[in-house]
Amino acid sequence: MNEPTLLASGRDADVFALDRRRVLRRYREGGDTAPEAAVMAYLSGAGYPVPEVHSAVGPEMVLERLDGETLLDALLAGRIDVDPAADLLVDLHDRLHALPARLSTDPTDRILHLDLHPLNVMLTSRGPVVIDWRNAIEGPADFDVAMTALIFAEVAVGELGVLADPGRLALTAFQQRAQPPRASQLRRALDLRRVNPTLTATEKAALDRAAALVRTRPD
Repeated sequence: MNEPTLLASGRDADVFALDRRRVLRRYREGGDTAPEAAVMAYLSGAGYPVPEVHSAVGPEMVLERLDGETLLDALLAGRIDVDPAADLLVDLHDRLHALPARLSTDPTDRILHLDLHPLNVMLTSRGPVVIDWRNAIEGPADFDVAMTALIFAEVAVGELGVLADPGRLALTAFQQRAQPPRASQLRRALDLRRVNPTLTATEKAALDRAAALVRTRPD
C-alpha cells in the first residue's frame, strides 16, 4: 500500500491526503489524539466550526478534508485585508468563549484554543473553520486572547523581516477589537511559550520583546 500524499507539515505534525474527503494528521513525536478529538466533537456539537473527526487512534487522526486556504495565505496574497481578518479572529474567539467548558466545574472557565492565529483558520466554502486543537485546555477566556496577541507580536519581532510589518499591523488590528487580557494572563501566556518545545532558541530569546510589544496596546 502506497504512503498517502503529504499535504502540509507543521512544527509537530504532518497532514496527508487519504482521498477527496479525508486527511490523516500524524504527530511526529507520538502522543494521544483522543483528548483533542473529544474537544472537537464537543465543539462541533455546539455549532462551533471545526473539522469533522472520523477517527483518533494514538498519534493519528483522520479528519474532514477542508477546501479553501488558510487565513494567513489569504492575508499574504491580499485576498483579505487586515481589518476584516482581525474582525474574523475576534469573532472566532468570542464564539468559542461563549460556550461553557466541557469538563471544568468553574462557571467562568471556557475552552481555550491557545493557538488561534491566521495559520489555524481555514477559509472554506462552508465558512471559516478552526483547526489544530492539540493545545486546547479550559480556563479564563482572556488567556486565549493574550496568547493570540503574543503570537502576533512574536511574528512582529521575529527573524522573518518580511513578516514583521504585517505582524505588527495584525497585532494592532486584533488588539483594537479584542477585550484586553489581564496582565496576569499575558504573563501566563509568556511562561507557556517559554517552555514550548516547538520554538527555537532564537524565538524564545525574542519573547520578552514580543510581550513588551503586546503591553504597548494601541488606543
